[in-house]
Parts: sequence; structure tokens; C-alpha cells
Amino acid sequence: MFETELLRVFITVAECGGFTRASEVLHSTQSTVSAQIRRLEDQAGQALFARSTRSVQLTPAGDTLLGYARTILRINEDARQRLSGAVPAGRIRLGSSEDLTGAWLPRLLRRFVTQFPQVAIDLEIGIGPRLLRRLDKGEIDVMVAGRCAEDTEGLRLWREPLVWAFARESEPPAPLRLAFFPEPCPYREAALRALGGQGGANQGWTIACTSGSLAGVRAAAVAAIAITPLPRSLVGPDLRILEPEAASLPSLPDVEYIAKVGRRANTPAIAALMEMIHTAPAPMAG
Repeated sequence: MFETELLRVFITVAECGGFTRASEVLHSTQSTVSAQIRRLEDQAGQALFARSTRSVQLTPAGDTLLGYARTILRINEDARQRLSGAVPAGRIRLGSSEDLTGAWLPRLLRRFVTQFPQVAIDLEIGIGPRLLRRLDKGEIDVMVAGRCAEDTEGLRLWREPLVWAFARESEPPAPLRLAFFPEPCPYREAALRALGGQGGANQGWTIACTSGSLAGVRAAAVAAIAITPLPRSLVGPDLRILEPEAASLPSLPDVEYIAKVGRRANTPAIAALMEMIHTAPAPMAG
């Protein structure tokens, strides 16, 4: 039987991508975290991470265990809440980026409200940097959003590629026409950095569409008006991924999704929500 504390450490190392960052998140030491992973590997009977001087990657066995580990911790927390008799109540102000509203956020909310019906949710959908400002001001309690650079602290959830998306049956426009969220947007900023600046048409591309909603930039791409950067899980059947080499586009960084709690947000209901966010599976790429 796997020890739940070791599974929690394992999930943190996997999400942080290394032992040093995981030890910081866990408020532990790197040697302690390494020893705990070795104990878990002994229990599993095989290596869970492939270690090198530059990175730590899940082995096939580790990738398999990760899904089970999240499920085990989720069930454990469900049992603890029910047996303790503690029933979180109150109101949570939750901020989420729009790219999570397709499947991930509804599944999370359905499960949370089913388990904690006495908790009310005030939901705000917005762009990550704006949600972060509202979190810092105490205007929301929890935020979940994507980032493309190490510029925002928070609980790491999952990573996925940021890709160039365009209409499935059309050829990309020349010169390149692009669709973006308005500033500040991590996907826009990552794309502009990759393109080498913010000059505009004299750089061989132009911003042809700006929309404050995910539906807007996707509509521009589906209509073959412009190319837009999207997390891979949001491409969907009406769009296709443009490979950078074939479309003369630069490669884009990964999107890393994080959750963060406000400094003064410390209630049983928020703790229960964060635990559920931590163990929720990542969206599946389309």
C-alpha cells in the first residue's frame, strides 16, 4: 500500500519538474524529498523518475502512478471530510482564465458543489494577469490560469504546448495575420516574443484581430482571418495546428497552469477547493 504522504510528495515533484522546486513548495529539504521518492520507488518496485543533471522526467511507470496518486489523494480527502464531520460552508470568489471553461472548470465545479453544497461560488472569468491583480487586491480568493514564463508564483498543476492554430481547410495568410487577446495576455506576450518584437507589418506579420474572449480569437482563426496561439487542448476539430517549420512560424513555449490563493484567503472551504484543484486531472488535448 502506498503512503499518502509519499504520494503527495511524488505529485509535487512531478508538477514542479524537479526536486529543488518541489522542496521549496513543500517547505522541506531536497535531501528529504529525494529520500521520500526513493521510499515510494521501493514501494512501487521500479523507478518513477528518470534523473539527469538538467531535468527530472517521469518514467512510464511514474506517468501511470501519477493518475492513480491523484485519485487516491482525492478519495482520501473525501473520506477525511466526511468522517470528520467538518462541512465547509461560506462563499468563495474564484477567478479562472477562459481557456479552462470548456471542460476542466465545469467538471471541477460540479464535483466541488456536489461534495460541498453549503459553499457558494462567485465565479469570475478573465485573463491571467488581470486575475492576479484582483487576487493581490483581495478582490478574489483563488485564481487558476495559464502562464508562459516564470513570472507568477503558484501551485503548479499541469503543462501543455502553446501552438499556432488556424482554419482546418485553409492555407495560412501571407503575410501572416494574427489574432490575439488584448494586453496583458501571457499567450500574446509569448507569441510576440517568439516573433521577435512588436513591430507589426514591417516584421512580416500584422495583428488583424483583437478580442477579449476566447470565442473571438477562435472565430477569427476558424474563419481563416488570422492565426492565433492556443493551448493544444483548445484546438478542437474546427482548427488545425500549424507546425512552425512548415508555416514559417517560430516555436512557442509551453503553457503552465497554476492555482494561487490570496494572502488573506484561509478558510476550510478554500482549503477544500485547493485540494480538489490540486488533484483534478488535466484537460485532454483534442
